[in-house]
Amino acid sequence: MVFAKIVETEKEYEDAIHIRRKVFVEEQDVPLHLELDEYDMKSTHFVAYDGDTPFGAGRIRIAEPHVGKVERVCILPEYRGKHLGNLMMDCMEKYAMDHQFKKLKLNAQSQALPFYEKRGYVITSPEFLEANIPHRAMEKEL
Repeated sequence: MVFAKIVETEKEYEDAIHIRRKVFVEEQDVPLHLELDEYDMKSTHFVAYDGDTPFGAGRIRIAEPHVGKVERVCILPEYRGKHLGNLMMDCMEKYAMDHQFKKLKLNAQSQALPFYEKRGYVITSPEFLEANIPHRAMEKEL
């Protein structure tokens, strides 16, 4: 069974961090000190599983009153192209709506812009580098 959920245990948190390390640090060469940051302890984390095997992760933190910042959304390479990013985002957006967020913001890697645009996010910035990867700021009214 494939599902995404809010992280509730230390094991689930470790699974989410493991996925982030695999995707961002190992695959995309993001320095570990940038990937694991001061917001990890202030965020709500999410993890996706295929049975007992974790394959996706993400987090939301409060950016300002009623505004969430979606960050660190990632799917392992072998699970990409199967619409499982939507599974992650559905779970994260449901959490945001359940907690009365009015808007979500995120910094999308430029190659992922079409994915977020299909989900209703709009670009709000010119391209910029974050961890040496081109990004654009985006947001979505809930």
